[in-house]
Amino acid sequence: MPQQEVFFEQTTGDRRVEVLKTYDRAYAREVFGNMDEAAQTYLWSSLGINETYDATEVPACQDPDREDFLWEELLEAAREDGSLLSFFVVNEATGSRSESLYVSPDWPSAEAFARSRIPGVQS
Repeated sequence: MPQQEVFFEQTTGDRRVEVLKTYDRAYAREVFGNMDEAAQTYLWSSLGINETYDATEVPACQDPDREDFLWEELLEAAREDGSLLSFFVVNEATGSRSESLYVSPDWPSAEAFARSRIPGVQS
């Protein structure tokens, strides 16, 4: 797997939340595919899609093309230099169970999402 770097990590009790920076597009796509509706809505908002596009230019909430549209917007925002893409992935582990919950092209939204997963911590 391409290089990853931990940008944020916080442990509270048996819960550990971390943000990794990765350049692995396949890993980012896997995480994206596993994001729940709330995480996708958070990403949609963090990308500013409603501010960038007219409502008639984006797929409606129930449109099956909405996820593909969001992935393409994520890829465009993840572009660092030419074809180099970077992603920030939020992972959460509780006990022996670990899952990747969120992927973002930017550090601030990934950190805010990670902090929202920690009880008693404000973003």
